[in-house]
Amino acid sequence: MADKMWAGRFTKETDERVNDFNSSISFDARMYKQDIQGSVAHATMLGECGIIDKTDSEKIIEGLKSILADINDGKLRFDPTAEDIHMFNEAELTKRIGDAGKRLHTARSRNDQVALDLRMYLRDEIPIIKSQIIELIETLMKLAEKNLGTVMPGYTHLQRAQPVTFAHHLMAYVQMLLRDLGRLTDTYKRTIIMPLGSGALASTTYPINRQRVCDLLGFAEITQNSLDGVSDRDFCIELASALSILMMHLSRFSEEIVLWCSWEFKFIELDDAYATGSSIMPQKKNPDVTELIRGKTGRVYGDLNTLLTMMKGLSLAYNKDMQEDKEAIFDAIDTTKLCLTTFIPMIDTMKVIPENMRAAAAKGFINATDCADYLVKKGLPFRDAYKITGTLVHTCIEKGLTLETLPIDEYKALCETFDTDVYEAISLDTCVMQRKAAGGPAPECVEAQIEYSRKTLEQFR
Repeated sequence: MADKMWAGRFTKETDERVNDFNSSISFDARMYKQDIQGSVAHATMLGECGIIDKTDSEKIIEGLKSILADINDGKLRFDPTAEDIHMFNEAELTKRIGDAGKRLHTARSRNDQVALDLRMYLRDEIPIIKSQIIELIETLMKLAEKNLGTVMPGYTHLQRAQPVTFAHHLMAYVQMLLRDLGRLTDTYKRTIIMPLGSGALASTTYPINRQRVCDLLGFAEITQNSLDGVSDRDFCIELASALSILMMHLSRFSEEIVLWCSWEFKFIELDDAYATGSSIMPQKKNPDVTELIRGKTGRVYGDLNTLLTMMKGLSLAYNKDMQEDKEAIFDAIDTTKLCLTTFIPMIDTMKVIPENMRAAAAKGFINATDCADYLVKKGLPFRDAYKITGTLVHTCIEKGLTLETLPIDEYKALCETFDTDVYEAISLDTCVMQRKAAGGPAPECVEAQIEYSRKTLEQFR
């Protein structure tokens, strides 16, 4: 059993149940690299400032680097009885270099140490998630370029509404993902602020150089208030929030894929490598990946709620409640990365079935608005044109026809303004191709969206 650093104050051993309850090494061990990097920078500064002997500083740095190498090589395993990764590294250091190792913790507290490690860990993870989002965006844009003319129904209330293209639909998700990149970029800016030197809550009487540690570790700036430096977890909450919104977007997309690959839609077919079967029904091909993403979205929401609830009643500065930050944010990160890892190749390998999309677009009178617009362009007020078109749709339903197959005599019987050119105006291709307003589904507009998105993407690389 590792000695407790507070052992001098207590006359009794900590109950084993409390040890287990208090321990965090089972989940914070993943920050071993960041903890060692932070300690190397701290020891460097202590030696440079003459707070500890330069020889001791060099021994500490050499010892820490040997620990890092041994952990990376699998030669050193984490002690499950250690309270946390910080105490494990310090105890191992002292074991290796003797009393010099005991000087490492001079002018710092575990409070500012853990705040540093966590910021460093998230600083390393955010770019990984951003790179996955960029890969997904590139996959979607590549698929959109192949489907500029693939007509499909657009929906409101899950009812066929107006014709769009599959490319246009895909680019809607690209816009969502670009906003996700923006949120993660902003979160990163507020993560790379260096808290070490805040001490337990009131900084330190030692003549430390916080800016030197900041520079050594590559942070943008130092925290400006020692109380806030150790008690701030906004950066965790902000990241969990950004990941929750990202997961919401993946979940919405997943829901559409679940619909699209059903026999009722059959707009796409998932590659066999990204679907599963049934234990009893041999005909089944289930979209389990997308269903799991929908489910795991709630899990990430829960992580965000954990962080918000944990922090809402805490007085300044550090409280042990805040140990709960790591499991929540680690889970949010792991879950999001796992979902993206499977979602990207699933999208890249799925088969698009354009003929089914077009067949669905031909039903449901989704060109009714274009019929009304035809009359407006010939001089009728929109509300009158709207009513006439609604009556035409009712007539079609009664007679089992569509606007495309309704005879011109029926059109003229309701409004003399109609002529045979109405059929060209309400054709699906015309309906899509004429929607040339910026952001619309016309192929040239979607190409412009792709070009805009590519340029926007460059600022996030």
